Amino acid sequence: MRVPMMMRKLIRDLWQIRTQALAIALVIGSGISLFFGMQATFDSLYRTMDVYYRDSRFADVFAGVKRAPNRLLAEIEEIPGVGVAETRVVAQVTLDIPDMDVPATAQLVSVPDLGRPLLNDVTLTRGRWIDPMRSNEAVVIDAFAEAHGFEIGDRVAAIINGRRKELEIVGVGMSPEFSYLISGGDMFPDEKRFGVLWMARRPLATAFDMEGGFNDVTLTLAPGASPQEVVSELDEALERYGGFGAILREDQVSNWFLQNELTQLASQSKVVPMIFLGVAIFLLNVVLTRIISVQRQQVAVLKALGRTDFEVGLHYTSWAIAIGLLGAVFGVIGGLWLTRAMLLLYMDYFAFPALVFDPAFEDLANALLLAVGGAVLGAATAVRRAVALPPAQAMRPPAPASFRKTWIERLLGVFRLAQPTRIILRNIIRVPTRTALSVAGIAMAVAIMLVGTGFIDAIDELAVVQFDLVQREDVMVTFAEPVTKAAAYDLLRYPGVESLEPMRGVPVILRAGGRSHQTAITGLPREPRLLRVIDAEKRAWSLPDDGLLLSASLAKILDVGPGDPVRIEVREGYRPEVVLPVSATIDDFMGTSAYLEIGAVHRLLRQTDTLSAALIEADALESQRLYDKLKKTPAVAGVSLRQATIDNFNKYLTENMGTALAFNLFFAGVIAFGVVYNTARISLSERARDLASLRVLGFRRSEISYILLGEQALLVLIAIPVGLLVGRALMMGAVSAMATELYRIPFQLHMDSHVVAVITVLVAGAISALVVRRRLDRLDLIEVLKTRD
Repeated sequence: MRVPMMMRKLIRDLWQIRTQALAIALVIGSGISLFFGMQATFDSLYRTMDVYYRDSRFADVFAGVKRAPNRLLAEIEEIPGVGVAETRVVAQVTLDIPDMDVPATAQLVSVPDLGRPLLNDVTLTRGRWIDPMRSNEAVVIDAFAEAHGFEIGDRVAAIINGRRKELEIVGVGMSPEFSYLISGGDMFPDEKRFGVLWMARRPLATAFDMEGGFNDVTLTLAPGASPQEVVSELDEALERYGGFGAILREDQVSNWFLQNELTQLASQSKVVPMIFLGVAIFLLNVVLTRIISVQRQQVAVLKALGRTDFEVGLHYTSWAIAIGLLGAVFGVIGGLWLTRAMLLLYMDYFAFPALVFDPAFEDLANALLLAVGGAVLGAATAVRRAVALPPAQAMRPPAPASFRKTWIERLLGVFRLAQPTRIILRNIIRVPTRTALSVAGIAMAVAIMLVGTGFIDAIDELAVVQFDLVQREDVMVTFAEPVTKAAAYDLLRYPGVESLEPMRGVPVILRAGGRSHQTAITGLPREPRLLRVIDAEKRAWSLPDDGLLLSASLAKILDVGPGDPVRIEVREGYRPEVVLPVSATIDDFMGTSAYLEIGAVHRLLRQTDTLSAALIEADALESQRLYDKLKKTPAVAGVSLRQATIDNFNKYLTENMGTALAFNLFFAGVIAFGVVYNTARISLSERARDLASLRVLGFRRSEISYILLGEQALLVLIAIPVGLLVGRALMMGAVSAMATELYRIPFQLHMDSHVVAVITVLVAGAISALVVRRRLDRLDLIEVLKTRD
């Protein structure tokens, strides 16, 4: 079968620019890899979560209560919109684990004495279910068991209501309620220091004086139910028994962290790949524009032979489509590899019984559409010029430029530069459009590299602010119930305790207009020293006693600003409701926080001096004695160590974001090489005849190499500062787009990142120069000079 002439020309043309086409395809493939990989990861995680939630009957509403009688369950089930309701006993205890110097904390959750939980079922990964007739049996959560190497039959000691009790591990499992295993108040998981144990209802209720009652209820919503109405009626039913406020699944701790991670992943899948694809589109436009200008006589011949404008346009558009398809193939292969790596990473943090890996066909279609559509968009301007070129005009060489000395050349004339150097400067100065396009392309490569390395700087800055300026305590002790100031200050007599700062956390619902948010107000001294309120400018804030200090992210949720009133509904004690103004909002980096001076908190609660936690500055040499003492203190529900938090922060962000950053840097390096190499190759194609003429006129091979490569080197040097400025702008946009309620990444770019970006582009330029130099050395002078002027 005879191949059509235009198809043969397409194949021949693509083969002649195969290295350039491959470089552009790799640039496109880099963006598609990130887009497809992140989208496929998002879809797989979302489907895995959805299947797990459904199969394990994850509840829609969660509520805690001081103590309510079991008969209240019937009233709850009668609330319109309630599907299935289940009550439980839940308690937080301290564990004494032999292989740990520091205290560990566990949440004990009751399961029915008969049968399995109606909601939030536990999936056993090994072992057996609890025997309700034995009071010391427990099922431990998988991550905690793995962190400590627990086996079936091992025992763990728990301080239950002031008494030490040995619990036997009979099973290991997981629950959708703890897919992201994190203790309340922490920002990152710590599987060694926080776990979950499920026990039979009867022995757990007996231990905490809950016979005939419960302190936790979960329920599902019936189809068509109004979530807010159900929550309001549930709160009303629990209020007289000391309800702490019901929350929807979206605010449940584990699910909230998971949803925030998915939100950030979705943002990353749109922001970073679009930057890469934008560079690819620009590069393709530059390449085709300059190649078509070299092939203008071929365009004229095609039209003279009867080819229509549509056929000529389709021919050059087919170039872009072919390169785009090749980039899509690279992108999908790289995206599958990226998806696998990211899913393995996420499975270390989010506990699911099985992974549903099923990238949506829509993701593949979108990847192909982006690759091909982006390539066609990049070629559009070049194709339009080729189509618009009349045959008679195209048969003639371009009209020579009107050359005259520019003011820059006159200025440089005083330096008596060598002839090759003057040629370089004239080529750059007298073709400003081409120079600008080349500089822009290389500058984008610098910018991409700066963005890739900038996220590392941002994470480092986040750690500095959070752990050097905000959290400066050595130990935070959380009490099972609010205690008096005198009882809390008894900790000063514990070994190694040098100073103590009080803290009072109060569960509240904040309302402003039609918006509300369930959170906690943190009460601290007016000038806190160990847990400070620091904004993005690293300024320390004093706490107001006549208004709320809100993080900007929380103020955005409530749509309030300084001076606006906020209604505070306290969810403990006498449950007062007051209206306070917003004193100020602060741009911080972690969570959604509300602060008030601790004396104002006590007045709000109509209490004098109760504390919910104590921040401790401790002597490191006495730390072991302090931990041993805290393990045996019944009032202590949890112990958080600043150093452990730092370790978890580094582990989480190094492994999680570090993997994504490694891919970004790899693809950024590919783009840097692709841009610089294409710039050099196009310049060689355009200048081949000029350089051959110079050789005939007596210029040495080293001199013409100096002219071509010196011009490229000068373009790179001009592009570097431009790229650094563009990179800073892109970094600011990316940081803003990736902000979530969980944390906001600060804008920070260190000098090291600038150096890495510059060196990467310089290395790409050096490698490109070596490749182009080899082609230049093999330049066939006779063949080149045969080309018509």
